[in-house]
Amino acid sequence: MSKVQGGMKCVKYLLFVFNFIFWLSGLLVLAVGLWLRFDPKTTDLLAENDAPEHFFIAVYILIGAGGVMTLVGFFGCFGAVRESQCLLGLFFACLLVIFGAKVAAGVFGFLNKDKIIEDVQKYYQSAIEMSNGTAITSIYHEVLDCCGTASSRPSDLCTNGSPDTDCDKAIEDFFKDKLFIIGYVGIGIAGIMIIGMIFSMVLCCAIRNSREVI
Repeated sequence: MSKVQGGMKCVKYLLFVFNFIFWLSGLLVLAVGLWLRFDPKTTDLLAENDAPEHFFIAVYILIGAGGVMTLVGFFGCFGAVRESQCLLGLFFACLLVIFGAKVAAGVFGFLNKDKIIEDVQKYYQSAIEMSNGTAITSIYHEVLDCCGTASSRPSDLCTNGSPDTDCDKAIEDFFKDKLFIIGYVGIGIAGIMIIGMIFSMVLCCAIRNSREVI
């Protein structure tokens, strides 16, 4: 009896500590997502209405999951302290949903990495070819410190004083870094959440067993 209660208290405190860390992780994920969404450089490159939106889809998944994580972490702490099977079951279900969202964000970022980069490169190339695309190309040249591509370097846009960097390569490097952040954050937090689901189920089973003994 005392061993069961002692073991349950141990799991309860472990789950409480985990949820506090999980809550902090949620704030971190939310901060990373908001930074990726409102980063001045990214916003400038994709500000136009006809700019590719695939990149922001993964970012929105990350922001949504981070926001829910902060709420779930708080209620998970409350459920652990109260030893409520209902709250712990709800906590487990929420973790499962967020786990799916995190994996989706990570997988989306990795699998669509090439397509996202290709779409932005095509968008930049189309801006070069448009007569009214000077404003767009100027933003890319300023933000990425590049000018033109290997196959197209218009003399009216790229002068002798312009950077020699190929914009296709600059776009690839820029978005690869951002997408790897999305992928690694999503998959990394998903791994931590598996531990939380295990703790919640162990504590839930311990609570049920202790009540059956009583």
